[in-house]
Amino acid sequence: MTKAEIVAEIAAKTGMEKINIQEVVEEFMNVLKGSLAKGENVYLRGFGSFIIKKRAEKTGRNISKKTTIIIPAHNIPAFKPAKTFVEEVKNHVK
Repeated sequence: MTKAEIVAEIAAKTGMEKINIQEVVEEFMNVLKGSLAKGENVYLRGFGSFIIKKRAEKTGRNISKKTTIIIPAHNIPAFKPAKTFVEEVKNHVK
């Protein structure tokens, strides 16, 4: 499902204008990205958590050049679904 499809479905269910829904979805994503960029996790009860995972420094290999490189420690965004979300998805798989 794409962002446009999400906007269209919400607009159809609520009767609101697509442009208004689009603005809300865009702003939600901006707030989410901004919070994670500042190091703050985002918790949505019943849905899940957008968290920051810390990756430790590690050694990588460039196979084509046959060299070793050091990949520095870094943070990545991750999503951890709520238990109710996981159960709902498990029970609706065809």
